[in-house]
Amino acid sequence: MTVMLSACALAAAIRSGDMTPAEVAARCAAAIAEREEEIRAFAILDLEALQAQARHPGLAGLPLAGLPVGVKDVFDTVGFPTSYGSRVYCRHRPSADATVVRMIARAGGLVAGKTSTTEFAFTAPATTRNPHRTAHTPGGSSSGSAAAVAAGMVPLAIGSQTAGSIIRPASYCGVTGYKPSFKLIPMLGSKTFSWSLDTIGLFAAGVADVAFGASAITGRPLAIDPAARPPRLAIVRTSRAGSASPDADAALNAAMRAAERARASLREVTLPPEVETADDAHAIVQAYEAALALADEWDRHRDLLSPQLVAYLEQAMTVTPEAYDAARRTARLARHAFTDLVEGFDAVLTYSAPGEAPVGLASTGSSIFNRLWTLLGAPCINVAGSTGASGLPIGVQIVGRFGRDRTALTAAAFVEKAIRAA
Repeated sequence: MTVMLSACALAAAIRSGDMTPAEVAARCAAAIAEREEEIRAFAILDLEALQAQARHPGLAGLPLAGLPVGVKDVFDTVGFPTSYGSRVYCRHRPSADATVVRMIARAGGLVAGKTSTTEFAFTAPATTRNPHRTAHTPGGSSSGSAAAVAAGMVPLAIGSQTAGSIIRPASYCGVTGYKPSFKLIPMLGSKTFSWSLDTIGLFAAGVADVAFGASAITGRPLAIDPAARPPRLAIVRTSRAGSASPDADAALNAAMRAAERARASLREVTLPPEVETADDAHAIVQAYEAALALADEWDRHRDLLSPQLVAYLEQAMTVTPEAYDAARRTARLARHAFTDLVEGFDAVLTYSAPGEAPVGLASTGSSIFNRLWTLLGAPCINVAGSTGASGLPIGVQIVGRFGRDRTALTAAAFVEKAIRAA
């Protein structure tokens, strides 16, 4: 059975002298050698360079302590080709690192390789497989990042979410996924799909691990609050609850019972129409911006785009500026209404995904339980620990108020502990 690597535990071991960064890099390299051919989590690797960098002195004193990090292949890297999952960029070598890549390097993280992504972080699948059952999708678009963590290849990986591309693959692969508040981590140096939605996030073994990684990279105080009281949780199923499978319902109900036993305060809440209508607005905002963000690829390299993306962009170009502006107004009103709704709660507890990872690799699954929260810019965390009827992982989602990421992470850690104790 694969054992995921705890970023917190490995960093502590390095700082105490029980391990060296080189030993951690060697452990990651061994796991990659063992499973990469089967999982295909990486678009490109350089394990020799990783192990050479891990021997540099002084890493133990930096925030990430020399831990290997997987970086989704939508972020520019000088040291690796960056293809954005597209044939258009198969020979692309950026001249500068993305801002988040520099932030990782300054914090003492070592880029192990570029993790596989769907084409331009949209829906045409990568070749990555689910580490728990390789005939099933790992989710997307951050397919490789979620799978690499789940397979014990790296303790941390960076992904991005425009609709559900962190939370859904985290749920499918049984790892923790954290999508921060919008713009908490700068997207500069990434391939844009939707500038109002694209958000950088992290994958790791547990909630404390993503909080540690985010704190180390950003310099912000995001570590779990050890003195926090049991959280006040709003249970939100949304008007799309009918799309949840029995497995998703069972996971959410089990998380509710576990949290209640651990003395959390729970109350079912119905989203007001002002918030619910924003779910439809997400598609309009994404489509309008994607049609512009990929204008050059459409005009010059349409023959190299996947049929899925061509069909999507053809439809996206029919969205008018008036419809886009109206959708943005809907989103703005929804953000205010959501803030008012959750006043008095620490976080929302809801579905992460409709169910277990679907069988087959032709689709990355549905973002039906993610896109609203992405549009609102809210911090979201997939809390792992449950399984569906067939034994595949299925998570539950914590959603916080914009800018209250530490509170959301702390609530997620509470729910995670409660699930494990159940």
